[in-house]
Amino acid sequence: MEKTKVLVVDDSALMRNLLARIIGAQPDLEVVGTAADALIAGQMVIELKPDVLTLDIEMPRMDGLQFLERIMERRPMPVVMVSTLTEAGAEATMRALELGAVDFIPKPKLDMHKGMGEYAAEMADKIRAAARARPRTRAGAARPAVTAPAAASAVTPLHPAPVRTPRLPIVGKVPADGRIILVGASTGGTEAIRELLSGLPAEMPPILITQHMPAGFTKSFAERLNKYCKLAVKEADDGERVLPGHVYIAPGSHHLLLKRNLAGYVTALSDGPPVNRHRPSVEVLFRSGAEVAGPAVVGVMLTGMGKDGAVAMREMREAGAYNIVQDEASSVVFGMPREAIAAGAAHEVAPLDEIASKVVGQLIKGGPRPARLSA
Repeated sequence: MEKTKVLVVDDSALMRNLLARIIGAQPDLEVVGTAADALIAGQMVIELKPDVLTLDIEMPRMDGLQFLERIMERRPMPVVMVSTLTEAGAEATMRALELGAVDFIPKPKLDMHKGMGEYAAEMADKIRAAARARPRTRAGAARPAVTAPAAASAVTPLHPAPVRTPRLPIVGKVPADGRIILVGASTGGTEAIRELLSGLPAEMPPILITQHMPAGFTKSFAERLNKYCKLAVKEADDGERVLPGHVYIAPGSHHLLLKRNLAGYVTALSDGPPVNRHRPSVEVLFRSGAEVAGPAVVGVMLTGMGKDGAVAMREMREAGAYNIVQDEASSVVFGMPREAIAAGAAHEVAPLDEIASKVVGQLIKGGPRPARLSA
């Protein structure tokens, strides 16, 4: 079995050693080197040709964001950011994902004993997914799928980004009352969600989103999205009425559910156990949509690792929802979309840059479907 080669970049010797032990303990992963700063790492990338890079943000001589930007321009490769659990760290992580990092994981605590097994499993999963991913260029297009060794050995500069297909025109008034849009995503989803939302008009039904993301990062994610689109984006609170023109992001520490009462649809947060190893879980959000909104829902499954949400998306379809799934060519990781298609959940499979128009088209075509509310 050919192992995935990983280069660990962090200015802390203790952190380098800890990450190297965690990664090296996996039978299919191999740490080919560690680097204390970006300049050393740049030379090691050339010499060792790693398949995946784990990258710290705060480093001497050249910070992680500068190095990431340079490497994505000159030698694009899968990068997993290892981020601090601070407000500044969360903001920098969002910027790293914009620059082309595949995914991120919070830094482990050096005194962490309980839960280290779960952290190691999550780190390994993210590296495996990154090795199979289509890293996104700064222009936003997913690069063609390549094997991990081939990706690492590429030495030619990044070619100019291909011309993107224009978004389909939005014709007609979007009915904002009575409908609900539910979105699920994981690896690669932060940028996919940004593209989806930036293509939507302000006059939209409420949108609820579950993106796999740890606590401490979702508020920064929501605030950043709020700057990019016409819709009002916020981290969801428990028990708030969902309003047209608003987007609600599941907090990293809680499942997000759609509920309803006599006043209309409302959010609910749950700190229940992880589902499919995730909290928040797409499965939980989609199942709540199937139960309380049924035919009022337009469901969207975006890029992501694993199978979270596939079964519940099929339940949404059976309850009368209309579902759109991102296609393989535009997905950074085609795990969750593939599983949703295999489950028979999808009405349409579409490239990322067409999904916003398809959502709007379905809303216009279907018209408002107010849900029957009960006491």
